[in-house]
Amino acid sequence: MPMPRAAAPHPVTRPSTAVARLVVAAAAALACAAALAGDLSFDPAIKKVRVDTNLGSFTILLERERAPLTTVNFLNYVRSGHYTGTIFHRVISNFIMQGGGYDQKFELLAVNGPVANESGNGLSNKRGTVGIARSDSAHSANAQFYVNLADNDDLDPTPLRWGYAVFGRIVEGMDVVDRIGRTPTGAVGPWPKDSPLDAVIVKHMEMISDSPVAAAPVAAPPPPPPAK
Repeated sequence: MPMPRAAAPHPVTRPSTAVARLVVAAAAALACAAALAGDLSFDPAIKKVRVDTNLGSFTILLERERAPLTTVNFLNYVRSGHYTGTIFHRVISNFIMQGGGYDQKFELLAVNGPVANESGNGLSNKRGTVGIARSDSAHSANAQFYVNLADNDDLDPTPLRWGYAVFGRIVEGMDVVDRIGRTPTGAVGPWPKDSPLDAVIVKHMEMISDSPVAAAPVAAPPPPPPAK
């Protein structure tokens, strides 16, 4: 099964080396983390993102403590409006649905710099979780994300290779996710297979805060009438 790639799908290449390659990759991760340190400016009360599509809406609960760099990366794209009008360009039944990178003309959108791979955060690619897509390079993720339509343990890291980082899970609208997952697919645009025949479009994404809404101030009672 091809992995959730940020570019055109192609078979995953498994590394054959062990500790030395991981040490180099870890150094790259630290460099990416340092580059992103100045972007950690979101209200910690923002815990969810609602995704409105032409097939319905679903809500992602963000794992901000377990995947801080990946969630901030995602929120930056949400805040900028990057995802509005993008499509889910890749849907594989009982595997994943992937989007966030292409517009309705099948053009790849401009992205920010890559984010460090946080696949070792203990979150597994189970059904209903949300992860960040990437190329063969471990630390190449940017805007594209995917939703697991089934348990995909093969996407988790092992002691010999990086995995695909989970940064959230669906808490509302899993029926919509399943509806998208059942959409007929085939050859569309530049993709020879696995692309929805009828476009699945992200209409809007909205950040949701868990901060309690402040109660309206209570008006003071009117003064008593003067004594007669």
